[in-house]
Amino acid sequence: MKLNVAKTFAISLAFFTISLSWTLYNTFVPIFFIGNEQIPGLIKSSAVLGVIMTIDNVFGLIFQPYFGSLSDKTNTRLGRRMPYIITGIPLAALFFMMIPFYSSVGTLFKFDLRLVFLMVSVICMNFFMSVYRAPATALMPDATPPALRSRANGIITAMGGFGTIIAFSLGGKLFNINPKYPFLMGGTIMIIALVVLMIFHKEPKEPYSADEDEKVKVVTGLFWGKNGNPSAISKTPSLLHMLLTVFFWYCGFECINAFFTLYCQEKFGLLPGDATQMLAPMAVIFMICAFPAGYVGGLLGRKKSMLIGNAVIVSTFVIIFFLEEKTLLPVLLGISGVGWSLMTTNAYPAVAEMAPKGQTGLYTGYYYVFTFAASISSPILYGLTADILKSQKYLFIFGFVMFALGMIFLFNVNKRAISGEGKD
Repeated sequence: MKLNVAKTFAISLAFFTISLSWTLYNTFVPIFFIGNEQIPGLIKSSAVLGVIMTIDNVFGLIFQPYFGSLSDKTNTRLGRRMPYIITGIPLAALFFMMIPFYSSVGTLFKFDLRLVFLMVSVICMNFFMSVYRAPATALMPDATPPALRSRANGIITAMGGFGTIIAFSLGGKLFNINPKYPFLMGGTIMIIALVVLMIFHKEPKEPYSADEDEKVKVVTGLFWGKNGNPSAISKTPSLLHMLLTVFFWYCGFECINAFFTLYCQEKFGLLPGDATQMLAPMAVIFMICAFPAGYVGGLLGRKKSMLIGNAVIVSTFVIIFFLEEKTLLPVLLGISGVGWSLMTTNAYPAVAEMAPKGQTGLYTGYYYVFTFAASISSPILYGLTADILKSQKYLFIFGFVMFALGMIFLFNVNKRAISGEGKD
């Protein structure tokens, strides 16, 4: 059985738009809120910033499983997932491009509405991201046999890494020229990617993840059973351990995403655009390693591959904490990119492997519920930590603790449950 690389590449464009926009959002929006020497801030507290940066994620927590499950039941001439993608991407791109105009538009009125305009823009953008994110991710298992999903997800993860590289490298340079430019660039690329996806990808009439007879499909809850059927975690205990693993991973990842520019400003005296470019090596290595990481998952098994990646992350984060100069920071972040690729490339296929046929969209929603729960809790917890310690210098220690907790839960995952031995 051979992977259709061209088809997988087309599918990956949807995830590419997610990665590009989220990276730009997480990197630069905190600067709009808290300010720097060039941009006047709207708030002063890191804890308040953490709360604001997670309000939008509540939409993802609420709507990801809903739209994922809804797309499982959708049947149109465009397919199951594409109606949500065609609706979500253009509207998300529109509100995304509106974000940096908060300063000029918000001062046109009698009252200062900059904060209101900024909040409306980010919340609407993230709502429409929630409309298409789970359906977009479910495109891959729909079109890919289980035995090839780690490899396919390697391509998709690599494209996500490419979006991150664009955000960190080109986005950082554009931000130093004009803070509006990265958002205009990102929104434009999102629309172009959608057009290419629509031209080159047609959903299969019979998805690999679909039920042979959808009329008899049994849908049950994650924690509570329905209609006399046991809950999902009762049937597959490893599902909860895997989702908790993902939760703590993203707690570590999201706090660094949200506060890295502030960390670099305080510890190394870097401008936001320059701090962003410090992350570029991590994104480059992540993209390069993502596709091989899928093959490693097939050879060593998903659990062992993720454990190796997890060990790399916790080791590099400890070293970064003790750095006194910025010279080695890009190198260590690049090494951590190897670990992150081994983890994320195999994590989603591991969750999808545990989904009953016809419920891939629902389980994709579960996956994103836990990532969004991390996005909500992590910046708040770290923001409080930074306020108490009156310093951003403990960012990577906080990340280390989160990834270490994720590793503990990963040890409890049954490797057969997530690898589909005999299939992968």
